[in-house]
Amino acid sequence: MGKAFFDADPEIRSLFREAEEACGLPLIHLCFEGPEEKLRETEITQPAILLVSLAAWKCLEAGGVVPEWVAGHSLGEYTALVAAGSFSIDDALRTVRQRGRFMQEAVPAGQGAMSAVLGMELPDLEEVCRNSAEGEVVSPANLNAPGQIVISGHAGAVERAGRLARERGAFRVIPLQVSAPFHCELMTPAGDRLAPLLGDLDFRDLAIPLVNNWQGVPIRTGSEVPDSLIRQVTAPVRWEESMRRMIREGVTDFIEVGPKKVLTKLARKIDPRVRVHNVEDPDSLVKTQEALSSGSGEA
Repeated sequence: MGKAFFDADPEIRSLFREAEEACGLPLIHLCFEGPEEKLRETEITQPAILLVSLAAWKCLEAGGVVPEWVAGHSLGEYTALVAAGSFSIDDALRTVRQRGRFMQEAVPAGQGAMSAVLGMELPDLEEVCRNSAEGEVVSPANLNAPGQIVISGHAGAVERAGRLARERGAFRVIPLQVSAPFHCELMTPAGDRLAPLLGDLDFRDLAIPLVNNWQGVPIRTGSEVPDSLIRQVTAPVRWEESMRRMIREGVTDFIEVGPKKVLTKLARKIDPRVRVHNVEDPDSLVKTQEALSSGSGEA
């Protein structure tokens, strides 16, 4: 993960070394060699993904790409805030490492779960969650795209909600391989521990607006950032709303930075008319630059 950027660009090699010093983690070794089970630990996963996403962003920036809006799905909001000039790469990496640790420690291993529910509308799934809780926590966590919502909470409650969702017409329920039940009230201890860390940072006003996760609305001032990052820990990620807000504002081209193409696929489900691009390695960087210059993109 990220090795092609590292090998191709001395500036990115410097970024990786800076990230290791900021986080106190051997991120170069972990990103390139694993082991996979270590990378799945959210305390490691979060700074590693942030680093690779920032590497992709820095390459785009060096090529003259200037965004008019930014947004990020959950952890990706940190990359978006760096791109908007609100806080430094070092502060983002240090904060994200602690965010991952706090989330990991909020719920004992094995007690939480998440599942993707396909083919069910939000009001119906909210009712399913209420009827499945039985004194535990289960709620919508990622409102990703039409007919694609992730639920999160106690493992038993998530399993019960999955069964009931299928009985009530969900096309498919897919248990996710995650290390904690993100974006539900079980993450409250993580948000409480993150708050003083964010309170100690100096967030600058954003050079470009960011559409935040927990509301799906633009923020533009540094004073709005800490509350937004704290609330997104327990609130659902309103990704479809965020995308539709940017589309209403006139955005026609979206660039996903970082490993894989999850958001690229979601964008096509949200509105097939938009042009979408992804940058995860030097080859996709060149492809995106060529597409932007010609006005084309995936459809």
